Amino acid sequence: ELAFTMADTAWDAFNGLEKFKDKKVGVRTLVVFYPNRMQVVSVEGRGIEKMADLKGKRVSTGSPGSATEVMAFRVIEAAGLDKDNDMKRERLGVAESVNAIKDGKIDAFFWVGGLPTAAVTDLANTPGTKLKMVDHAEAVAAMNKKYGNLYIEDVIPKDVYKGMEADNKQATVMNILVAHESMDDKTAYNIVKALFERRDDLIAVHKESANIRLENQKSAASPAG
Repeated sequence: ELAFTMADTAWDAFNGLEKFKDKKVGVRTLVVFYPNRMQVVSVEGRGIEKMADLKGKRVSTGSPGSATEVMAFRVIEAAGLDKDNDMKRERLGVAESVNAIKDGKIDAFFWVGGLPTAAVTDLANTPGTKLKMVDHAEAVAAMNKKYGNLYIEDVIPKDVYKGMEADNKQATVMNILVAHESMDDKTAYNIVKALFERRDDLIAVHKESANIRLENQKSAASPAG
């Protein structure tokens, strides 16, 4: 049995933490895929330039129980904010978040995903709207100190989405393919071999597959060996 997951979720499952506290899962990493970028998104006119400006605002932190929500809570905490008391929190997926921000129902949202995210591109290309990507890379050190070395300081280049005035300094977590510890080595090897042999086909479907590189296959990229 295989699953795509993010390194922080895999770590929680492996150690029986957070939502896995009653059901520890013996997972092993097969392949480190691509970086999942935390995107803290707002638009001009909502008064949000930095993380501290989320205080008192209407903010979506992702779907309930999602990887986005897990990481969003950690970014908010590391930025010195309280997710329950400092903001009016919604729990929406990325497409719902974009619709809500367009309708003026929320002021900002969190989303973890590859680049570019179609819904964010849609928001950036909406007439009369200017995208605001909120920097939060400074939260990474505190996140790693508390939760383990799962996150990296990263950058979304300013040419990814229309309207960006500068590169967005953000937190990234790796997307990984995991298997249950009971999977035999031969099956695991064949899966990994097939993925690397068919890498060009995968890139044709999703360009983030270009990040499936041998140099990314290192223990530092995934906590579950």
